[in-house]
This record gives sequence, C-alpha cells and structure tokens, in this order.
Amino acid sequence: MLKLVREDAAGERTSKKPCHTSSSSSAAMCDPDVWADLLDSLLHHIIAVFSSFHDLLAFIGTCHSWRAALSSLPPAFSFNFPPLHLRPDMGDPHLHGSSVKHSLLSNCKWQLVDPAKRTSSLHRLAPRYLRGRMCYLGCSYGYFILSNLEQCLLVDVYSGATVRPPRLKFSGNHEIYYGILVAPINSPNSHLLLFSRSSMFQWQVGTSSWLEHTLDCERILQIVFFKGDMFAMDFLDRLHRIRLAHQLTVQEVPAVWEEDTVAGLIKINKPWLVVCGDMLLLVELSACRNAFFGYSATFKVFRLNFSVEPAKWVKVDNLGNNALFISFDRRNPTFSCMNPERWGGKSNCIYCAGASADSDEAWSVVELHQELPCTCTAVGCSYRSKPIPAPSVHSNELHSLWVLPSLVYGDGQ
Repeated sequence: MLKLVREDAAGERTSKKPCHTSSSSSAAMCDPDVWADLLDSLLHHIIAVFSSFHDLLAFIGTCHSWRAALSSLPPAFSFNFPPLHLRPDMGDPHLHGSSVKHSLLSNCKWQLVDPAKRTSSLHRLAPRYLRGRMCYLGCSYGYFILSNLEQCLLVDVYSGATVRPPRLKFSGNHEIYYGILVAPINSPNSHLLLFSRSSMFQWQVGTSSWLEHTLDCERILQIVFFKGDMFAMDFLDRLHRIRLAHQLTVQEVPAVWEEDTVAGLIKINKPWLVVCGDMLLLVELSACRNAFFGYSATFKVFRLNFSVEPAKWVKVDNLGNNALFISFDRRNPTFSCMNPERWGGKSNCIYCAGASADSDEAWSVVELHQELPCTCTAVGCSYRSKPIPAPSVHSNELHSLWVLPSLVYGDGQ
C-alpha cells in the first residue's frame, strides 16, 4: 500500500546504543536500560532542540519508551522544525505536480519533502481501495479528509493508515466542502467536523453516529486553534469563535483595522489565519501601485490585539525570528516556525507551498513586504516574475500543502 522510494538512511539506521566508550567506569551509564528510563521531562527537552522531522524519526526509533515520550508532550508544546512539503503527482507533466483532480484521487501519489533534509524524500501511494470520485475536504493533524457522497475517509499522509467514520445521513441536500479535526485523532476527545453551507456535522472519533448543527453564518473558509479556542474566518473575512461544549455556538469576534493599514490595497485573494506563538496573525496578498512596475503584489501581516475592545488588527512590520508556512487552499493547515536558520531557512519570510513557474524549487519563499511585480486587470493579477500559484477558495482538488505527520502529535502507528 505504501512505497518507500527514498528515506534518510541515517534516520532509519539510528543505533539503539546511545553511546560508546572504552571506560569501564562508565559502562553502567551506557546500559540501554539507563537511557530507556530517562524521565519524560528530560526527553521533552531533547525533542525541543530538534531541527528536522528526520531528527524526530531517529529519536522515536531508539526505543519504545522514547517513542512513548512523544505522546506525553504538553498540549502547548511547539516544534521548532519546519513542516513537510507535500506535493501531489499524477505523473502528468502538464500538472507540474501542483494539483490532482478529485476523480483521480484513487490513483494519486504524493511526495513528502523535509525542508531541512531536502536530499531525502518519501513517495506515498493512495490506498488501493480508494475508489470513486473522492472529493478533497482538507488536511488536519496529518490526515487527508476525503468524501465520496455520504462516505468520509481519513488517510494518514505519512503512513497511509485510514480511518473510516460512519456514513452520513443527510436530512436535506448538503454539499460538504470542508473538514477538520479539532484534535489529534488519537486524543480521547477528538472530533471530526464537516461543513456544508447550512450545517456542521460532528463526529466524535470512535463513536457510531454524527450530530448535525444548523449554521447561521457565511461559508467558513478556514479554522485555526488559538489559546484553547477555535477561530474561523468566513467568506466575508469576518472572524468567529466556535465552541462545541454542550451545544454548538458560533459567535462573531468584533474586530476593527488600525488606521491606514488597508488604504490603497487591492486584495488578490482571501486572507490566511496563522497562529504564531502567542499571536493570532492574518496574512494577506495584496496589490498596490508601484512607481516602477505599475502594480506590485506584497504579503502583509496583521496581528489581532485582543487587549482592546473591539479587537484590532495591527500591522506587523517584521516577523522577527519567525517564518510562516501557507498554502493556497485555506482548508490546509498553516504553520509558523521559530529560528528557521537552525535548519537552513530564513526568518521574516513566508513559505508558499507551490513552485514558481520560472523555478525548479518545490515552494516559493517571499520576504515580508518584498514586492512581486504583477499586471492588474479587471479580473485580477498576473505575475511577470516569481509567480505564485493562482489562489483558490475551496475546490475538490488536492494542491501542494504543508503538513506535520500525525506521529508528530503522538499518534502511535
């Protein structure tokens, strides 16, 4: 079901013996049982200094107790290595590995590349029994969320393992366009949420039935989790707080813009929400007049200041020692990474999952406020250099994206 084309040999062949010494006095300290009995708190400090996903693979391959330590990470723990880049590939050179039609998902394969170990990659094949017109609904906690009429399927992007929720029984004519997990799938209180224009369907993982909730808001484009709350951006760029306790509540979060932050800008597409440490950020790709190119496109970032009422979107001039990771389908997860220079990345940059047409790179790297020359017309913008893939809202297609595999969240495979 899975085909391993290429793997980092060092990560796969990590020695089970953590140390080697000729000193008899330290022989006892090199006993594997000593290392296996290290406290989880100490192992968590070790995990915190990893600079790549391959480091994590080597760590969890050492022994069972070290792998188990991954599952005991605190909920607020943040990894300092970048997400993996996932690029679908149907073998059609005209696709450039950028998207896969929903009718072809049963034949899909995808490539996983670690930005910190770019010479090593994995090629995965979709499960053989994935048949029919499976529509792509999103990616969450390392799982593709796919749908085929009333049947939903979760596919682990790293291992290929699948989870099949119970069939949906619609009370009306619903078109599901978005799906998300609210917690890692192995968590005791994990739920899968599916969205249509008028309803939200909720399944607690492991149970045999769905709950249906009526939605009274515009179409949801993206959901992120910030400080224990679930925040959603709708089609009108309004922010909502969603809560599931006892009953579903969707409450708009009043937010205003800092003066002069959006004057003269032409929005090219819908914004992204990104959680970066203790900040909730909004990333926009906008066009404005430029003295040299006529128009230029730039990424702009805003931070939501919750300390005032109503909350205010405040322009961020510099991301500091952070980098952001986005893809053009809002249903895909967004990420931030601190100190990207540790793995060869760049701070104050936005990593876009999708190659430029004039580059062999698998993704684009754009410094915050860097100008991208473009030509604006009545129907939008086209780039004359370093183009970024055409933005989309929600479709049935699978595009390049950033992902952290489920095992990062302590999912035992």
